[in-house]
Amino acid sequence: MNICHVITRLIVGGAQENTLLTCAGLHERGHRVTLVIGPDVGPEGSLQAEAQAGGYDVLVVPSLVRAIRPFQDRLAWQELTREFIRIQPDIVHTHSSKAGILGRLAARDAKIPTLIHTIHGMSFNRTQRWPTRTLYRELERYCGRFTHQIISVADAMTRQAVNAKIANPDKFTTVYSGMRTDWFSPQDHDRQAIRQNWGFGPETVVVGSVARLFRNKGYEQLIPAMAEAARTLPELRFVWVGDGPQRKEYEHQLERFGIRSKVYLTGLLEPTQVSQMLAGLDMLVHASQWEGLPRAAVQSLLMECPVVSFDIDGTREVVIPEQTGILVPLNKIDALAAAIVQLAKDGNQRLVFGRAGRERCLVQFDHHNMVDAIERVYKKLADRSHEPRSAREITS
Repeated sequence: MNICHVITRLIVGGAQENTLLTCAGLHERGHRVTLVIGPDVGPEGSLQAEAQAGGYDVLVVPSLVRAIRPFQDRLAWQELTREFIRIQPDIVHTHSSKAGILGRLAARDAKIPTLIHTIHGMSFNRTQRWPTRTLYRELERYCGRFTHQIISVADAMTRQAVNAKIANPDKFTTVYSGMRTDWFSPQDHDRQAIRQNWGFGPETVVVGSVARLFRNKGYEQLIPAMAEAARTLPELRFVWVGDGPQRKEYEHQLERFGIRSKVYLTGLLEPTQVSQMLAGLDMLVHASQWEGLPRAAVQSLLMECPVVSFDIDGTREVVIPEQTGILVPLNKIDALAAAIVQLAKDGNQRLVFGRAGRERCLVQFDHHNMVDAIERVYKKLADRSHEPRSAREITS
């Protein structure tokens, strides 16, 4: 098949990693794959070099930017339509909010036979102001009319989308976000050496986070929870894996709460280095305010590192209460701190949760299984009609 994937920007992030693994897997199976991206980069890092080394075509559309800019968005719509007419894909598969809307509109105009969209996280969500949330909801409903299949990275995304009347339930398929599980093996790393590099001894309980230093990743809640937990257990230490535009601001907050000396910031890392950082942790805390499926939680569990998280969106499908970690109500800072302390005090519980999490995630979130499932969706849609392509029309 001739398949075109579209995503707004190729920063280091979960939706982007998912998309690259999908493109690479489909390319390896003999399909013709084109990845269309926007030009945006940021302090989070870029995956563009990895994409261009993947063996498939990568096309940059300069007008496809993340911010809402009506004139530029109209131009991106037109450019995407022209590219789809030129490439003539059998399938256009869109990702992310902006590319998901513009890509599907352009694919419809180009009369592409099959349109698929993946929900990595709802484009309208609790973190947005009402006008933005309403705009995206109405656009998603409109595009849902002519989208042939919507893939959700978690069952929670399907429930939210159906409740919002984006499309009927029969248009949805859950395909869990895949990881390179072979990158995550606890035995591959020297745990004590990693902790010594951070300046932490073997007796220290190390609490980590893996997230962009950015709004909506929950640092406003995480920092006071860290401070509260550290007051209860002064021996606690913390590691933040990642970087982002709010780094300076969050460092000032750590100073204000009196815990800056207890926190090690790794800065920007390559995706291949994340497993090494996780190997040095005793637990991961995930405080995101909005999430499709928390890839950091999956990666942590693959390293036998249990997770404490807010109970939002698809998190419950990874962090199974009293099996792989602890869930607490959204933005309950006292509860988050208490869960950190609970796991910090119980090394046996951490061990049990971590081992159960790795066993579960090795199969459920393997990227080969993800690509297999996506390919099955493609083939099912392709088999729905055998008439020549010129006879097929997209229902609008």
